[in-house]
Amino acid sequence: MTTAKAYAAQSATSGMAPFSLERRQLRPDDVAIEIDYCGVCHTDIHFAENDWGFTIYPVVPGHEIIGHVARVGDKVTKFKEGDIVGVGCMVDSCHTCSACKSGLEQYCLEGMVATYNGQDRVDQSVTYGGYSDSIVVKEEFVLSIPEKLNAATAAPILCAGITTYSPLKHYGVKAGDKVGILGMGGLGHMGVKFAKALGAEVTIFTRSESKVAEAKKQGADHVIISTDPDQMAAAADSFDLLLDTIPVQHDLNPYLACLKYDGKHILVGLLQPVEPALQAGELVMKRRVLAGSLIGGIPETQEVLDFCAEHNISCDVEMLDIRHINEAYERMKKGDVKYRFVIDMATLKGR
Repeated sequence: MTTAKAYAAQSATSGMAPFSLERRQLRPDDVAIEIDYCGVCHTDIHFAENDWGFTIYPVVPGHEIIGHVARVGDKVTKFKEGDIVGVGCMVDSCHTCSACKSGLEQYCLEGMVATYNGQDRVDQSVTYGGYSDSIVVKEEFVLSIPEKLNAATAAPILCAGITTYSPLKHYGVKAGDKVGILGMGGLGHMGVKFAKALGAEVTIFTRSESKVAEAKKQGADHVIISTDPDQMAAAADSFDLLLDTIPVQHDLNPYLACLKYDGKHILVGLLQPVEPALQAGELVMKRRVLAGSLIGGIPETQEVLDFCAEHNISCDVEMLDIRHINEAYERMKKGDVKYRFVIDMATLKGR
């Protein structure tokens, strides 16, 4: 066992504070990583504050991890000391079910092991995430970071990036398609970049006139103010796919009406019941599809990292001293970050 410095929440109201934890000794297929950067995802807040009711305390969040290899187990073949690597939202799965064999470990029929607040399949210990100076992860769940990528701005690709890339790829977005992005936070701004790189004509839906210029700066071809009935009416029956990154309850019906027949509305942000009620006729009468999508498997996560390197795509980030993590959480709740905080772990190692 090795002792690691970290930040953890001890209860739903404690906030984040310094914490020490024990990382396991290397198993033969393990990679020990010294963490350099960790993105801050809104999911981290949900777990720190037990919004979903199943947090195991103490909890060390963080699943957008970039670091360098410190040591490897005897049977590791893919990585060596000094390699720049990443760890995303999961660190294990059963490896034997149909989903795992298809490279879709996020849908493991036995349940993926989350990077934090999960349970290790070998010793049943609780997993601790990337708000830490080190982590030990099974080789199969460690990702190679292309040299062309900036390590700090690459961190959010491991969650915000793959969450938006995976459905665009799965549903075959291609050149000439009309794609709408609902919301323009950490997920939404990455969705714009990916859809544009795939050749789509991209429209941002936003409630705020103040975001129009920023949406265009991010690469959107058009902006629709979703609270303007005339703009929404003009968009009827015109989109091939809507990527919905809005994380709170919102009325889906006006957006469904914007889809062509056979159009697809993909939820990647909402985990709550749909309210207000869905008008099923908006689906039935035009053979529209309402679906959801969860991150991506390990092969596809490596694919999106390589895609970002090829197309010069990075996340817009604000670097963070970990000592200010509680203030960062409050700013995130207000939408006051463009578009992802990334913790510089030098601020933890030097404290």
